[in-house]
Amino acid sequence: MLGAGDRGAARAGWLGTGLLGLFWFPVSLSLEVSVGKASTIYAVNSTEVLLPCTFSSCFGFRDLGFWWSYNGSDTFKILINGTVKNEKSDPRVHLKNDDRITLEGSTKEKMNNISILLKDVDFSDTGKYTCYVKNPKEKDLQHHATIFLQVVDKLEEVDNTVTLIILAVVGGVLGLLIFILLLKKLITFILKKTQEKKKECLVSSSGNDNTENGLPGSKAEEKPPTKV
Repeated sequence: MLGAGDRGAARAGWLGTGLLGLFWFPVSLSLEVSVGKASTIYAVNSTEVLLPCTFSSCFGFRDLGFWWSYNGSDTFKILINGTVKNEKSDPRVHLKNDDRITLEGSTKEKMNNISILLKDVDFSDTGKYTCYVKNPKEKDLQHHATIFLQVVDKLEEVDNTVTLIILAVVGGVLGLLIFILLLKKLITFILKKTQEKKKECLVSSSGNDNTENGLPGSKAEEKPPTKV
């Protein structure tokens, strides 16, 4: 069993861990980098492709540094790097290792866009492209995001035949179910009206029979008034 001293040390350790977590939690969420929802993009040979990258910071930024790297099957290189002075300044490029690359983004109006455009793509351009961002205002906190570029001869057309067939079948089944429900309601309504008419007919027929047979309660039982 733990003694009082051991329990105190354990509580102190947990407290220290909790305080450290509270310190790092907002920092870990302050600077974010994104290259979009798609992890892979495709480009046709000899065309151009936009490699997206945006960043966000809860604490703002100052002299923010950014760079793009390429990692192919046997090659790694820095494609472009630069800085952004503040939220009111556009990115400034300091180094560009490929003349086919242009910086397309802007950081004005809170766009925080540092995307690059790669022109005249070749099959050798297939690989991983990583966007890095470092913010000195957050103690040089650095984040990055990676997107994979696949260069192809031509973009394959997606065959939606199976999808269309499935949608048609599902739509047909739903339509049939709706028709059956409406038909059921119509038949129920007609049967109800028919039964009501039969009841009215039976009541009327029963009254006529009583009148003809002179049964109690019928008109045949009535007597003319006695003359004085």
